[in-house]
Amino acid sequence: MPVLEVDALSHRYGNVAVVQMPAWSVEAGEPWLLLGASGSGKTTLLHCLAGILAPTQGAVRVGGTDLSSLGGSALDRFRGRNIGLLPQRLHLIDCLSVIDNLLLAQYAAGLPRDAAAARSALDALGLADRAHERPHRLSFGQQQRVALARALINRPRLVLADEPTSNLDDANCSAALEMLLEQASRSGAALVIATHDQRVKGRVDRRVELAGGRAVQP
Repeated sequence: MPVLEVDALSHRYGNVAVVQMPAWSVEAGEPWLLLGASGSGKTTLLHCLAGILAPTQGAVRVGGTDLSSLGGSALDRFRGRNIGLLPQRLHLIDCLSVIDNLLLAQYAAGLPRDAAAARSALDALGLADRAHERPHRLSFGQQQRVALARALINRPRLVLADEPTSNLDDANCSAALEMLLEQASRSGAALVIATHDQRVKGRVDRRVELAGGRAVQP
């Protein structure tokens, strides 16, 4: 069974169709690119896939569960346990330490807080010595790694990354992409990277492109 299944999905704002995707599936361990220019609907689609936004029509299934069948706290718990989101704006909580940002992700998913697992996730990304720092004391690249550790801490089936390289120079772009692919592969997660960054295209073969909100698989 695919980790992610999309069936006849569309989302509208008023009478304007922002995203239309007839069908799509992503298997465990597969990385995919979601391509398109700024304003093409990538973030809207990503939010539908994450269960943050309910599509106007169609279905999104993660691990066989239709997200529309869940609501309120049940959807929050399911998303926390099964979907790791790396947003373009990292949304780290600056009043908490780095490790507490990860423990909060466990708590929000209704899982036991496991400090050993959080430390292991930070160590895998070279951040073990920054566990008790506040996020604002880290470089942007380090903050990005914290956000990735937070996205992966609950061993999600699906990882969604929104423009993870858009504000990075070439060296940091390559490092961030390598980190994302490696960590998702290590955890066996399906991975969708939404990007308009041309530098990313050569690293992942599977892709869907949004043009005027319509999805096309080259």
